[in-house]
Amino acid sequence: MSFTSLRLLSSRAIQISHTKNAAFQLSRAYTVASSPTKFATIDESARAQKQMAFGRELSAAALNAHGELRFDWKKEEIEAIYHSPIMELLYHGANVHRMHFDPLAVQQCTLLSIKTGGCSEDCKYCPQSSSYSTVVKAQKMLDTDEVLNAARAAKAAGSTRFCMGAAWRDLAGRKSNFKKIVGFVKEIRAMDMEVCCTLGMLNDDQANQLKEAGLTAYNHNLDTSREYYPKIITTRSYDERLETISKVREAGISVCSGGIIGLGETDTDRVGMLHTLSTMPAHPESVPVNALLAVEGTPLEKQEPVKVWDMIRMIATARIVMPKTMIRLSAGRVRFTEAEQALCFMSGANSIFTGDKLLTTPNNRFNADQQMFETLGLVPKAASFKVDLSAESEVNEKKECCGGNHDHA
Repeated sequence: MSFTSLRLLSSRAIQISHTKNAAFQLSRAYTVASSPTKFATIDESARAQKQMAFGRELSAAALNAHGELRFDWKKEEIEAIYHSPIMELLYHGANVHRMHFDPLAVQQCTLLSIKTGGCSEDCKYCPQSSSYSTVVKAQKMLDTDEVLNAARAAKAAGSTRFCMGAAWRDLAGRKSNFKKIVGFVKEIRAMDMEVCCTLGMLNDDQANQLKEAGLTAYNHNLDTSREYYPKIITTRSYDERLETISKVREAGISVCSGGIIGLGETDTDRVGMLHTLSTMPAHPESVPVNALLAVEGTPLEKQEPVKVWDMIRMIATARIVMPKTMIRLSAGRVRFTEAEQALCFMSGANSIFTGDKLLTTPNNRFNADQQMFETLGLVPKAASFKVDLSAESEVNEKKECCGGNHDHA
């Protein structure tokens, strides 16, 4: 064989070796957790090396996509994550999501207004406020059969969480109605569904009664940042909201708390709300992300619709800073196409509200949601009745696993 032929063979062998090494490295970039319910995740160190090879600095989303619970987030850190490129947020939000959840499992929830209208609060986005002239009129609380039949219908349609909302500031002077609600909670919990309520401010005794009845979660949204809050609501302070959340947590009920975007707030306000939520003693069990549906007659009736990219920034950032929390794609979903909703699920959302209405505003049709599940390959997420996302529980989880001697990302 000639010298030239040997050189050609040697060169070809080197090329094949490099190809095999590259394929091996690519295959090693994907890892599968030992639990069969976990999906493949992408190794961040390999990803980091590739990004640096492109001559770009790592995004804040990449640097913080470790998937561990943290309660000491700085606003500057969350702001940097929020302002990461959309494609980075989508990728890293999805990656963190896969560390803790089945990415195809989306919980279906139903929200029923059991007491509509006539509310004494002045929330500028809400058509139920008695301060504004809207199509929503005050009604009495629904009777027992109406509520329980709605819960049964929701379960039959695939919902595993039933939420009841009442347009009240608090429960003062509503003993008989509260007693009925406690009965609703017991009956619906016996249907093997998660039960959530949003009834305004609570005292300790009321929170304890709801806990004893079997309430899974209590919703009390922050709505926006502390700084922007007074421009939206004047009848209840931000600290009163935080106090109610504390009472709920102390009673042993899971906290559901999020907010609304599209109120006229800035990106800084959105970051501020996420900072407040992610630095609580325990992350909320769930964070609803709502896009304002402007209602005629309210002070915010002329607000522009929220763009899907703003929803993605909120969802992905929430997923990265609160990795084990349920992120609920809530009000305003009706404005998004199926493809846009798919991006929201990709970035970390894993819950929707089904049914014709969300309290008093329009929602996606049931058939459209069923078609979307089929198109995207989504599966219903089962109910979960006890979630502890406190700092103490995270430490205990590590000790039980390995004595805290390795990284749980």
